[in-house]
Amino acid sequence: MNRIVSTLVVVAACLLPIAATAAEINLFVAASMKEVVNELADSYSKQNSGITFKKNYGASGALAKQIENGAPADIFISANLEWMEYMKNKKLADDRSIATFAYNSLVFAGRPGVKAASLSDVVRLDRIAIGSPKSVPAGEYAVEAFRKAGIDKQLEKKLIMAKDVRECLLYADRGEVDGAFVYKTDALQVARSARILFTVPQEYYSRVTYPMALTAAGSQKAAAAGFYRFLESADAKAVLARHGFSVK
Repeated sequence: MNRIVSTLVVVAACLLPIAATAAEINLFVAASMKEVVNELADSYSKQNSGITFKKNYGASGALAKQIENGAPADIFISANLEWMEYMKNKKLADDRSIATFAYNSLVFAGRPGVKAASLSDVVRLDRIAIGSPKSVPAGEYAVEAFRKAGIDKQLEKKLIMAKDVRECLLYADRGEVDGAFVYKTDALQVARSARILFTVPQEYYSRVTYPMALTAAGSQKAAAAGFYRFLESADAKAVLARHGFSVK
C-alpha cells in the first residue's frame, strides 16, 4: 500500500508543473489580423507547452461591445485608435499596456477589368462595398477618404455595407460589387479573384493603426502578459512584415 501511495505522490508531483503552466488565452482581434495572429499564436504555443488560445476575429467595434457585455477576453487588438480609446474609457483595457502593434493601408480592390484607378473613378461605378462605419474601422477610413476627396454625396446610394473587412472583400471576389475598400494585407493574402486596382492616397484618411492592449482581466493573467510581450518582440514584427503590415 505504501508503495502505491508513494507512486501516486511521484506522479502527482510530475504533473504539477504541467498544470501550473497550462493556460488558455482569449484573443479578440480585428478580422484583418486573422492570418498573422494565427501564425503568431501557433508559434508561441509550440514554444510554450500548455498554452492554448481561444480566438475571436471580427469588426473592432463589435469585439469591443462583446467585451463590454462580459465576453472573456485577455488581449484586444483593434484596427483603429477610437475603439481602443472606447475600451480605455470603459476601463476594460489596461491603459498601461496600450501600444501600437502595426500599421496598414487602404486600397480599392475589384476583379480585373473593372476600370478604376483613382477615387474619382469610383463615382462611375454602380456598387461599392465598405465595412459598416459604425463598427468597422476600414469603413470609417473609407468614408473619411470620400469626404476629403469630395465624393461622399455621389457615393451615398452606391455603398453596400459589410459586417467586416473580410465580408467586404468577399463581395468583390464574387463580383457582387464592382469593388471594395479593404486593407492592403487582405487584398494581398485573402483575395481570390479581386486584385488591388489602386491604393488610396494617405492624405485622404488617417493612418490605419492597430493598437493592442491587455484587457483589465488579461492584465491579471501571467500567461496573457507573456504572450503580449511576445507580440512586442522582433520575431513578431518580422512575421507582421512578411504578411504585408508596416511596423513603424
